[in-house]
Amino acid sequence: MTDPTPGDPATDLALRLALPDALRVLAEEFPRAGWAEAQGPFRNLVLFWLDKHMSFRRLLDRLEADAQAALDGADPMAYRRSLARHGGMLINELHGHHMIEDAQYFPVMERADPVFAQGLKILDADHQALDALLHEMTDGANAVLRDNAGGPGFRDRVGGLSKILARGGPLLQRHFEDEEELVVPVLLKHEPAALAY
Repeated sequence: MTDPTPGDPATDLALRLALPDALRVLAEEFPRAGWAEAQGPFRNLVLFWLDKHMSFRRLLDRLEADAQAALDGADPMAYRRSLARHGGMLINELHGHHMIEDAQYFPVMERADPVFAQGLKILDADHQALDALLHEMTDGANAVLRDNAGGPGFRDRVGGLSKILARGGPLLQRHFEDEEELVVPVLLKHEPAALAY
């Protein structure tokens, strides 16, 4: 497997449709359909990881729906309150989640499994791309939040944020799915001793 390259449809987050075949061996050995019922020493961690990703998906759905409602004429002040709460939650928790993965979980998994070690190159590239996306989302949300009165430019700023969310949502979804297909099988495959710090 080659290193991720911008513009490569097999590895670039903006272009790929799934993990490359060489990295799908873990997901084929431990298919997604069995994850919720899987037993083992890391069962609770698997469920936690999946639940955390689901919470990010829900927050993203909420932000997209709220932006559309604001564009359709919902109360600007109510929208701003919801955006501050849910947008801040998504951005802050995603940053924290990625920092913990990069510093704690991924180095251990990389040592334990050669397939994950190859996949980590893609996840690292994803995290860099997503960091830029999260900064763009933050800037877009802050532009909306600075408009205290819902003035004449408010709709344009909400429209700008809505476009960022529409473009970024599929990238986040792709990343979550691919990361799950690398991480969860590693947790199901290896004994605690293999994943010790």
